[in-house]
Amino acid sequence: MGTSLNEIKGKITSTKKTSQITSAMQMVSAAKLTKSEQLSRNFQVYASKIRSIVTHLTASQLDDSTQDSGELNIMLANREVKKTGYVVITSDKGLVGGYNSSVLKKTIGMIEQDHDSSDEYSVLAIGGVGADFFRARGMKIAYELRGVADHPSFDEVRKIVSEAITMYQREIFDELYVCYNHHVNSLTAQFRVEKMLPISDLNPKEVEKKQVSYLLEPSKDKILDVLLPQYAESLIFGAIIDAKTAEHAAGMAAMRDATNNAKNIISEYTIIYNRARQATITQEITEIVAGAVVLE
Repeated sequence: MGTSLNEIKGKITSTKKTSQITSAMQMVSAAKLTKSEQLSRNFQVYASKIRSIVTHLTASQLDDSTQDSGELNIMLANREVKKTGYVVITSDKGLVGGYNSSVLKKTIGMIEQDHDSSDEYSVLAIGGVGADFFRARGMKIAYELRGVADHPSFDEVRKIVSEAITMYQREIFDELYVCYNHHVNSLTAQFRVEKMLPISDLNPKEVEKKQVSYLLEPSKDKILDVLLPQYAESLIFGAIIDAKTAEHAAGMAAMRDATNNAKNIISEYTIIYNRARQATITQEITEIVAGAVVLE
């Protein structure tokens, strides 16, 4: 019984150490989440401003009267969809609960439903978990990016973002979607599939509400040739920031649950230890009493 008590005590000690680690990881994730949420809010201000400018400059092209005249910029024009591109955002590691499985399960289901063969789609993976997932299933990855920082800068993800835009411009695929978990709050994330190309979220009617005049040099078309790809890049970058925020929230929740589970296990082991110790003491008292009776 003495050995049994030592084993139980050892389990309690090791579980307490584990709970200390998960509690520390929870606090780290909480700090990362706070910073990431602030970065996301800052980006939304930038995204709103650049969207306003792009909408104003493209208003004439987005007007119904010019839709069929061939005047649409390549970033705005719908073309026959022969191949679809998917940017799938996951984490590079685990310990984030169901964050990765949610994205991957729904993305693979969508691809299998919408496409009959691998020639109809192309995957660009951000995050090692997603890249390994697709590669393990024999799916070709057009481009992958691993080791994205907790709070990525645009320079860090520029290569894969620019590659996605270039592939679209070269007509390697005819439309582009980004699949990721959208951060709602610290407890909730929602799977999102957003169409990034061709750009379709601009509403020319918004220009009527804001009479803004721009002096353009050189021509508007040449400016749009540069500005529209940058706008598309900013949309993808915004999705990456959003996904990272959701990742930190998922990590914080997973570590909180792990800490609570460790505390429950410690409580259960403590009860078992006390019962075993009580049984040992009872046995010792019984043996003492029995020995005293024999001596009498």
